[in-house]
Parts: sequence; structure tokens; C-alpha cells
Amino acid sequence: MDDIIESILFIARNVNVFKIPPRASNEGYRAADWVVEKPLWNGRLKVIERGEQCIIILEDPNTGELFAQAPYDKTGAAVEAVLDSSRYFVFRVEGEGGRKAYIGVGFEERTESFDFNVALQDYVKRAKAATDPTSTIVAAVHEPPPDFSLKEGQTMTIKIPGKDGRKTAGTSASTSGGIGGGFGLLPPPPASGGIRRQK
Repeated sequence: MDDIIESILFIARNVNVFKIPPRASNEGYRAADWVVEKPLWNGRLKVIERGEQCIIILEDPNTGELFAQAPYDKTGAAVEAVLDSSRYFVFRVEGEGGRKAYIGVGFEERTESFDFNVALQDYVKRAKAATDPTSTIVAAVHEPPPDFSLKEGQTMTIKIPGKDGRKTAGTSASTSGGIGGGFGLLPPPPASGGIRRQK
């Protein structure tokens, strides 16, 4: 059996975990409702891609002891951003036996929370591309490059003006313009008989 490839998509060395009250409305969660001065736990956060799965892991930075984990899929339902801050999120974590709980997670820096979001979005794009045959990413991988070579028996003719001895209309016009100093050809003079009648 093939070994499962595991890759780390993101690491935050120190995040805070909070106990959160139930959602007050359908609008979403607010970090202002949490007691952010008293975190429940703090430690390291890792986003790991293991085969076709993505898992968010909260662990002790020194011992690696697991605190909680949140399986993440392309629906994105396991992570929800709060309404009033870009640094705080609500995770749906799963324990043994499939038990689910909701916890608040806060990053120390906005740049970390931004990179965390980008890592999850990149995973979702790859997961959707792998399962959707009409995806542009998959199509680009499987579509053969266009073949512009001539098939057997095919010929191609290229016409270059002036190569066959005949002048094109554009060539004639430019030549005549050059001879006349930039003017068109003058009309022929009137017949001599006509001049005598005018006198």
C-alpha cells in the first residue's frame, strides 16, 4: 500500500483558545462576547494535509501533546470567522467517538490569521479541483497541447508581395508618388486645334 503523504500547510507558534458562549443569533459569533483576558489554553496551531484530508491541530509546542483537532473539508464548515475581528475564529473540534464541540481561537497577529485563511483557501481549491472533472485546474493538466504541425500531404503557401515580379497596388502608388515629387500624375495637355480656336 502506498504511503500517505503528509505536508504542513501552516504553523502558528502561539494561539489562544477560549471557551465561548452559545451563538446568540444566526448572524454569527463575536469575540467581544468572550473573556479574551482569560484564555482556556494556549499553544501551537498546525494545518496539516494528510492524503486527501486536512486537519487543524492544536498541540503543546514543547511536548507535541494534542489538545484538540478540527477536521477541515472543502465546505469550510469547521472554521468560522467572527464578525468583529480578523484575528479570532470559531473551530468545530472533534474528539474521540465523534463528539463535537465549539471553541474560540485567537491569533496574536493579523498577518498570522491572514496566512491561516490563505492556507485553508488553497486547500479548498485543490480539493475541489481533484473532485470536479470540469475544473479549469484539472483541464489544464489533462488537456494536450495544441498540435500546429503539418500532417502528411499537407502544404502551406505563403505569398510575399514583390517576389513574383508583379507590383501590388500599394507599391505602384508609392512609386508614382516618388517620381512626381509627392504629386499625382498631371492630365495630358489639350489638343493644339483647341488652342487655336480659343485665340
